[in-house]
Amino acid sequence: MSIAERLQALAITLPPLATPAAAYVPFVRSGNLVFVSGHIAKRDGKPWVGQLGLTTGTDEGREAARAVAIDLLGTLQAAAGDLARVRRIVKVLSLVNSTPSYTEQHLVTNGCSELLVAVLGPEVGAHARSAFGVAQLPMGACVEIELTAEVA
Repeated sequence: MSIAERLQALAITLPPLATPAAAYVPFVRSGNLVFVSGHIAKRDGKPWVGQLGLTTGTDEGREAARAVAIDLLGTLQAAAGDLARVRRIVKVLSLVNSTPSYTEQHLVTNGCSELLVAVLGPEVGAHARSAFGVAQLPMGACVEIELTAEVA
């Protein structure tokens, strides 16, 4: 099954490249590596606000991380020209807006990781990963994720 067919089966339409909200670029390509800037979770085009362990539960956080993955794929497609040119998702770094006692950042981040594998396949989508709990994120977002990918 092609990437386009997987996206269609998952009812996913990738967004166009977004304009950065501050002084940075959406991605940087260096050789065969693409570094995609952090994307915050959005719902209905607005920041998906919440703090895990206080106002947001793990399941909702996981949905937010999945939404971030869709945006990341849209940016990666713009960077590579075509997702079929992605050879490997190398690393995902996830920041989860959470209380000091919240310990399920890894489960929240699975929403992103699992979607990357579902869309790109296990050989390309499986990746190294870090998931951190942080005190706050831009605009109060519940999750922010960045990734590094190898492209052809």
